[in-house]
Formats: sequence, structure tokens, C-alpha cells
Amino acid sequence: MTTKLTQLLNIKYPIIQAPMFLVSNVAMVTEAMNAGIAGCIPALNYRTFDELRVALKELKANKVDGGSFGFNLIVNKSNIKYKGQLEVICEEGCDFIITSLGSPEETIRQAHAVGIKVFCDVTDLKFAKKVENLGADAAIAVNNEAGGHRGKLSPEDLTGILSKELSIPVISAGGVGCKADIDDMISYGASGVSVGSPFIASLEAGVTEEYKQACVDYGAEDIIMTERISGTPCTVINTPYVQKIGTKSTWIENLLNKNRKLKKWVKMVRFSIGMKATEKAAKKATYKTVWVAGPSIEHTKEILPVKDIITKLTN
Repeated sequence: MTTKLTQLLNIKYPIIQAPMFLVSNVAMVTEAMNAGIAGCIPALNYRTFDELRVALKELKANKVDGGSFGFNLIVNKSNIKYKGQLEVICEEGCDFIITSLGSPEETIRQAHAVGIKVFCDVTDLKFAKKVENLGADAAIAVNNEAGGHRGKLSPEDLTGILSKELSIPVISAGGVGCKADIDDMISYGASGVSVGSPFIASLEAGVTEEYKQACVDYGAEDIIMTERISGTPCTVINTPYVQKIGTKSTWIENLLNKNRKLKKWVKMVRFSIGMKATEKAAKKATYKTVWVAGPSIEHTKEILPVKDIITKLTN
């Protein structure tokens, strides 16, 4: 299938293996490239700039024709490593950067100077227009079926609106678990899709077998929203532990959030605490099972190699 996305990234299929905190790694992206799609890793998956640089070098060495790789950057103040991460990525080079949670202006300026394309997460037309005017190469339409931090509009509504109003390609993110879903997104006007949750239950994913098996055992009806990870609503699997701790911010967080001066610090603290809890659940067996996933795990029936998951998505 030839679309604007396949042409932009020189890939066989119009699919990006979405960047997932703690889950995505070099092995997953390498297999994605070998199978003819693009793969992306959150820069925050690497604790140091040196580790990030090593990953970039490995992916460049592993790259094949028909595959593509990129990195995801959190571009707001909550990510104190942002500037250093951007510098390393621009020095080493990759095919694209995906920006999230902030203005992509500086990222676009620096990335374009070294020939790296920039795709920007958006949840509405207003912000999509802003990133288009800043020079983004594509908009990633994060809809209300996405895993993690998701938008408010349905895939059909958001993709349809953006594809009509923007001159840059629109990539639909959320609600894709099988080939029929991809066909639907293309019919809504998307040039491609960003797929995350189906790849959690892959052999190459860097998480526990318990997390992977949860994506097999649970389904779309088990996905709920919680504010207990980052302070912003996020989708997780409704495990007994999530039920125990609840899904709403604490009363003191709600109180402090009303203070403009303190609000950003409260969010930074909540983000830090939540990410540490999520990391523990993803990386080792623990009763504190906070597992991020989206409703597209409904189509996940077994743990498979990345290449087999891509075959299911494309055939």
C-alpha cells in the first residue's frame, strides 16, 4: 500500500510501531524495520544520554531498505532531559522524531537542520494547525481509543477533520488491532497508523511475562482511565491493584492543582511517582500491577514475535 506516510519514510506498509514507555526497545524496532514498517522508541526509555547514543548507533547499523526508525520526545518542562536528548538525536541522526506534550517548535528547527522529519502528537484541530504552521511533516491524530494519554474524539471524527483541514499527512493513533482497523483509518483519510498496544505482548518487548500475558487475558472492556500515574488521565488495565488504589487524584493534589504557582510542580511530582510505579510493574513481578495499555489488546490472543504481529496487521 502506497500512501504519503510510506513515501515520507520509504517503508512498505503505512504503519509506525508506536513509542511505548518502558516497552519499546532496539530489538522491537529492528524487527519492525525488517518487516517493512517504521519503529519508534521514547527517548525516556534511556536513563543516560550515552545509552541513548548507543541505541541510535545500533539502529543505524540494523537499518534495512523498506524500514525506518525514530525517537519520541516529551517536549514540555516535565522532561528535564529534553534538550540533551534532542542534541544527541540530531548528532547521531534518525529518520523521524515524534513530539508529545508541548510545543515542537525547537525540535522542528533543530531536526530539520540535519534532515530529520518531525511528526507531532495532536488531539484537536487547533493544535494540529499550530504544528502545521511550525513546519511539522505530519500530524499524529491521537484519538479516544489510544493507549496511554489519549484524545477525546473518535478515530473517525478526529482523522476525518484533520485530513480535510491540513495539508500535511495525518497518522491515526489508537484503535488499531487488526488489518480491518487499518483499512478503516485509511478510509477516514489517514495516511497511516501508529500502533502500540498489540506490540506489548511480543517476544521482543522489554517487559515482564506477566504484563504481556495480561494483554492476552484482558480485553477492551478492561481498559479504564486513571489520574494516578501522571496527573493526566491515562489508560491502564483494570487490575485488582488499580481497583484498590482508585483512579482519581488525591484530595491534596486536587487542592494544590488549583494554585497556579504550584500546579506544575504537583504534576511533576505525580509524574515522577507514577512513572516509578509503572516501571516497577513493567520490569519485575510485583503486586502493584499498573499496566498501561489501550483497548486494541482486544485482538491480542497470544504472545508472538514482532514479525508475526505485523503479518497479522497487514494480511
